[in-house]
Amino acid sequence: MELAYLSGCFALLMVTTAMAEDTFIPLFDFVEADAPKEWQAVNDGVMGGVSEGKFRITDDKTMEFFGTLSLENNGGFASVRSKARKLGLEKGDTLVAKVRGDGREYTLNLYPNRSRTAFSYRATVKTEKDRWIEIRVPLNQFEATSFGRVVRGAGPVKPEEITSIGVLLGDKKAGPFRMEIEWIKVQRAGK
Repeated sequence: MELAYLSGCFALLMVTTAMAEDTFIPLFDFVEADAPKEWQAVNDGVMGGVSEGKFRITDDKTMEFFGTLSLENNGGFASVRSKARKLGLEKGDTLVAKVRGDGREYTLNLYPNRSRTAFSYRATVKTEKDRWIEIRVPLNQFEATSFGRVVRGAGPVKPEEITSIGVLLGDKKAGPFRMEIEWIKVQRAGK
């Protein structure tokens, strides 16, 4: 009787623990043939700069974001972002990406479906040169920005408004850059 009771308690504990585990929801990977159609490069040329940022899907099914950052003509940024679509983010989510970089600092950007020009939520992430790492940024750690400047009083990310994710390089260091992304996921706390 006592053994059966303990077994039942253990089974209930295992079910409860399994239900409380975090869930990982894939947002982007690059294995499908049409993966490039979901992304676009946006560089400082929109403001007169001459930086070159491009992306391609590699033979290893990663997205490579690469190019040359230039500070000429008041430039200084290169970016790649997903095309707008419903992402299904929720309060409490954490953005997780597996990346291999060049040791530079990039920003992860979240773009809401708003008419405000050049508005995004940003979080700075540091890459390690030629090493795969997982970067994790909770949504509540992203900061509202417009034209690269913090927007005071904009409030936190409204997950339901986010329709695009991007990576931007704007570290004020001219020269070549390269970052690979294997996947981007959302980590959702177990409920």
